[in-house]
Amino acid sequence: MFFKFIRVIARAILAVVNGNAHYQNQEKLPEGNYILVAPHRTWWDPVYMALGASPKQFSFLAKAELFKNPVLRFILVHLNAFPVDRDKPGPSVVKRPVKMLKESDKGLIMFPSGTRHSSELKGGMALISRLSKKPIVPSVYQGPTKFSQLFKRTPVIIRFGDPIDISDIKKMDKAGLAEVERRVQGAFDQLDQEINPNYKYVAKEKR
Repeated sequence: MFFKFIRVIARAILAVVNGNAHYQNQEKLPEGNYILVAPHRTWWDPVYMALGASPKQFSFLAKAELFKNPVLRFILVHLNAFPVDRDKPGPSVVKRPVKMLKESDKGLIMFPSGTRHSSELKGGMALISRLSKKPIVPSVYQGPTKFSQLFKRTPVIIRFGDPIDISDIKKMDKAGLAEVERRVQGAFDQLDQEINPNYKYVAKEKR
C-alpha cells in the first residue's frame, strides 16, 4: 500500500512540475515478474520508470549510506529497497532480490552501471536474472538531467524494449557476462536511436 501511495504522490508532483512525460512500448512489459533495467542518467529516472510500468510494483537496490537516516530508512524499507554496501556487497545483494522475484509479485528495478557516471555494466543483473529465472527488460530515459529543466516542461520519454532472455548463456564467466552486457547495451542503444537518432548522453564527471 505504501508503494502505491508514494507512486500516486510522485505522479501528481511530476505532473505539476513537468507534465510532459511520454511512455512508449508499455505493451512490451511482460506478465509476472521481471528485472527492469536502464542506464542511470539522473536521480529521478527510476521514478519515471516505476510510473511507466504501473501498476506493477518494484523493489530496488540503494546504497547502504541512505539507510543511516531513520526517516529515509523507513521510507526505503517500505518502498521495498535493499541496502547495498558498495565496498563490500556480499552475497545478500543477490540473494535478497532473487528471493523477492521468486516469492512475491514485485519486480526489480536495476541500473547495471551502478552509477549515473559510469557506462560499465555490472554482473549482478545477469546473476539475479539467472538465479531467479526472470527476464531482463531494457528501458531508457531521455529528458532533462537538471532539476531546473523539469520546470521548463522539457519532454521526458521512457521507452521500454523487448525482454532479453539470457537462459541460453550456460556460464556466467567472463565470456558469459560479456555477452549479457553486449545484449543489454545493444538494447539501450537501439531504444535511444528509436526515440531520437541524434541523442547522445554525456555523463558528468565526478568531482
